[in-house]
Amino acid sequence: MRIDIITLFPDMFRGPFGEGLMQRARERELITIRLHDLRAFSEDKHGKVDDFPYGGGAGMVLKPEPVARALEALRRPEARIILLTPQGAPLTQKRVNALSLEQHLILLCGRYKGIDERIRRRFVPDEISIGDYVLMGGELPAMVLTEAVVRVIPGVLGDSESALEDSFQQVLLDCPWYTRPEEFEGMRVPKVLREGDHAKTKAWRQQESEQRTRQRRPDLWEQFLAEKEA
Repeated sequence: MRIDIITLFPDMFRGPFGEGLMQRARERELITIRLHDLRAFSEDKHGKVDDFPYGGGAGMVLKPEPVARALEALRRPEARIILLTPQGAPLTQKRVNALSLEQHLILLCGRYKGIDERIRRRFVPDEISIGDYVLMGGELPAMVLTEAVVRVIPGVLGDSESALEDSFQQVLLDCPWYTRPEEFEGMRVPKVLREGDHAKTKAWRQQESEQRTRQRRPDLWEQFLAEKEA
């Protein structure tokens, strides 16, 4: 997979993308990530990429020309362009799984009041939000989306089944997990996990997953019951 990220602050990505599994995935050529400074596509001698909004109001808006030049330079027939914005569709595990099958993602990081609406109409079929809150810009959401997508690409995790057992993969939240020591500050690992009966362990994990979802995320629990009855 190739991921191009258009941003005003490319240096923000170098730390997170240069560590751990993200870096390993890049070294093993499972993914290619390219960072593009939006200012490089400005024809203004000072690299200006924003201007005041028509109609007045506080804040600035990203100009259409540099964004259009960047997208035109990067997009290929198979490219999927995504704008990171609070107005976008929620980032869910289902959406992450679908994006992991794409060959080429172009992530456009919003800033200030946003981008000129004509860019949305001309170039952007997808808009994604990581939550109902507003950040300084789309850089952190782009990092979140990229990591979520990369970790489900086959070969990135040491155990490919690990990602398939995560919370939200099957609507339900994940079950509790334990490791050694067997006892910690008076708390013991549940007996069923120490007996070596795989069928009982699987049933226990399913039960715990359902209970945790019912208690913590009633919305997901209702979705789980609806899908179960369908």
